[in-house]
Amino acid sequence: MSNRTSTARASRPVSAADIAVIAAFAALIIVLGAVSIPVGSAGVPIVLQNMGVLLAGMILGWRRGGLAVLLFLGVGFLGVPNMAGWTPALTSVSGPTVGYLVGYAVTGILVGLLCEFAPRRPQWLQVTWFILAGALCVGVQYLSGSVGLMLRTDMDFGAALVSNGPFIPGDAAKVVVAALVSAAVLRAVPDLRRDRRSRVTDSAEAAGRPVTPVA
Repeated sequence: MSNRTSTARASRPVSAADIAVIAAFAALIIVLGAVSIPVGSAGVPIVLQNMGVLLAGMILGWRRGGLAVLLFLGVGFLGVPNMAGWTPALTSVSGPTVGYLVGYAVTGILVGLLCEFAPRRPQWLQVTWFILAGALCVGVQYLSGSVGLMLRTDMDFGAALVSNGPFIPGDAAKVVVAALVSAAVLRAVPDLRRDRRSRVTDSAEAAGRPVTPVA
């Protein structure tokens, strides 16, 4: 890679459009906090916010999607009641859901990374890839959440992991919805997925080839 390309990549600024979409997806995750359905005795509710995390990563990519999730968590740590049931993140940190918050931070980045490699066509294959990536990331949330339950309750790891059982049907549906919505949005507005386009552009510049748009 040439010095010129390396310098341009390193100095690429965060645009106003980047800030806008990051803030918009953080706000979307907050709005989804309106849904909080208590289930079981572990104190972990059924929520829609984990679908918002998947949407951010799938649509925006790992950098901006991850930043949207971190912004969502950050405003909660400042005291804004943005978590499920409109509770602040500080309350969740001291409760049984702390592990799921860590899982959100991890999977917001992870799902974006995995979806970077999704094929664009045919669309059914892209959707399938998104579903598999989303399912893996929900599994990571379960593992992280189970560790949090161990730390905040008297459960052992096995019992904590099993306590996620009631969430599986709903989370499976949320993964499918997130994958379908993300694929449709990216088909309509492909430039939202700038991470992948930037990688293709940098590779073409490094090889001395003309840059062509990603289909």
